[in-house]
Amino acid sequence: SKMMETEKKAKEKKIISEEVALGKLAALCSRAEQCTSYCRDKLTQWNIPMEAAERILAHLVREKYVDDERYALFFVKDKHFLSKWGKKKIELHLIRKKIPKAYIENALQEIPDEDYSSQLETLLSSKLKSIKGKNLYDLKAKLFRFAAGRGFEANLALKTIDKILNEKKEDLSCKMESSSDNEFEMYDITE
Repeated sequence: SKMMETEKKAKEKKIISEEVALGKLAALCSRAEQCTSYCRDKLTQWNIPMEAAERILAHLVREKYVDDERYALFFVKDKHFLSKWGKKKIELHLIRKKIPKAYIENALQEIPDEDYSSQLETLLSSKLKSIKGKNLYDLKAKLFRFAAGRGFEANLALKTIDKILNEKKEDLSCKMESSSDNEFEMYDITE
């Protein structure tokens, strides 16, 4: 255990040259799309002096190994189409990665509105099958929290939830733990 700690400290203190750092980062960027903040963090982690780090980053950008605009486009496609994230969650993650606002807005515009709405509807319909609630209001709240957690806008989430609940009125009595005939009169789901 002590030997491992000593080896770890030795590795941490080991200083790599600017050329080696450039090669390592170029290899990382060749394998997967990376952003400049990731590269800057790696260089800091490797204890590369600031001037050298800026030269390395400039080289990577000039040679198109790193391109934040391209990164934003790939990130949006990946997170929307594969991970099924909403625009708000995607935007928040890109902001954390220090991607310029203009690149984020441009990349988010690549998501077709009809795909975006239908994806949320599909997600919520699927979620509705797996949840139960005390009443309609409870079901609506659970669906809303799910949509918000995925990063979808509140107004779109509420509109989509109302649409789904109105379409599935007949099937909802089995979704509620204590259903009654006037469940829909008690809670106006079209607000």
